[in-house]
Amino acid sequence: MTSTDVPGAIRAFIDATNHGDPEAFAAAFTQDAYLNDWGREFHGRDGVRDWDRTDNIGVQTHFTLLAIEPGPDPDSYVATLKVSGNGYNGTGPMTFQLRDGLIASLRISG
Repeated sequence: MTSTDVPGAIRAFIDATNHGDPEAFAAAFTQDAYLNDWGREFHGRDGVRDWDRTDNIGVQTHFTLLAIEPGPDPDSYVATLKVSGNGYNGTGPMTFQLRDGLIASLRISG
């Protein structure tokens, strides 16, 4: 899969983070989104906003997409991202589950 095959919601997730746009970031997720960051759980767009403030745009995160491939389920993708900023720095997978063109679930783990 090439970068031209990156689903719009995942591209919006990356671009909003890199541009420091919390509204565009939250808009990439469904209203009932689920985000799991190494066992820490966040629910709905309000939960996504909370995570964004403390662990993403709030700490000037920048993503570089290294690879993306289909995930184990329909409409799922595993993106390998290099993360830098004033929080976590490193490279790892993020598993996205999409629904209706938005991110319904995001799991961040090793």
